[in-house]
Amino acid sequence: MKYTAKDFHAEYPNDERCLERLMEVQHGGTEITCPACGVENAKFHLMRKRKAYACQECGHHIYPCAGTIFHKSRTPLTKWFLAMYLMTSTRSGVAAKELERALGVTYKCAWRMAHELRKLMASADFAGPLGGPGKHVEADETWIGGKVRHRGKGQGKKRSPKTIVFGMAERDGMVRVGPVPDDTKFTLEPIILENVKPGSVVTTDGHLSYGDLRLTYQHTAINHAQGEYARGTHHTNTIEGHWSHFKRAIKGTHVHISGKHLWKYAAEFSYRRNFRASHVGMFNRLVSAFALPRLADA
Repeated sequence: MKYTAKDFHAEYPNDERCLERLMEVQHGGTEITCPACGVENAKFHLMRKRKAYACQECGHHIYPCAGTIFHKSRTPLTKWFLAMYLMTSTRSGVAAKELERALGVTYKCAWRMAHELRKLMASADFAGPLGGPGKHVEADETWIGGKVRHRGKGQGKKRSPKTIVFGMAERDGMVRVGPVPDDTKFTLEPIILENVKPGSVVTTDGHLSYGDLRLTYQHTAINHAQGEYARGTHHTNTIEGHWSHFKRAIKGTHVHISGKHLWKYAAEFSYRRNFRASHVGMFNRLVSAFALPRLADA
């Protein structure tokens, strides 16, 4: 479903409307049971000089921004909501410099806003384990980072500064990705067991770390080293397509990202892929995520 810029500006024309939406998400609206006096369907009115609503019965204040990324932020709510719209209406991400130009804020402010929204996407993305009986899940890992320069002969990936990102993609379903410390069986297998339901059909490449998956899943390994990329319905093209899009966006939009913040970028692209069927749904889900616990930097 399309959600155009015209639709967005009509729905959120000012800070008052943005604050009202937060009140709906956090507390259920402006006619609720007052937590102070206990009056049911008490009307809460917007205060003039504060980002708060006051109960007309007892004067109790409710601050919808409390506990959210807007807490103590001097940036207008309309700019925050516009940043959310921009980050959910693109396929390749939004650079901080682009947010700086679009919102009219400093680069430091735009960078912080983008990272806070990526953490919000991470908290809004989880929807339970993947797969199930008859469901097909692909698992794969990739290396993300810049070129390794001035490396002598015989020095392989173990000494590379690149970051390993592991992902699982359900056919016609969700994708779940994130950085991992290494690609050994002791790291990857527990992640799969935690995120993929037993009895699922699982396809991987020939990496030795996936060798014991056959004990829990209907596991098939595709031998890429011998030029095999598909065997009937078994392939890893879905998750590898996600890697391709992710890497192109990093190179074309962000140019460089650090390993420290990579998990937030991975969450951002997973969120957009998982809810790409409806732009308005993707945006509204992100707004509703303010009712969820906030994620801290790793």
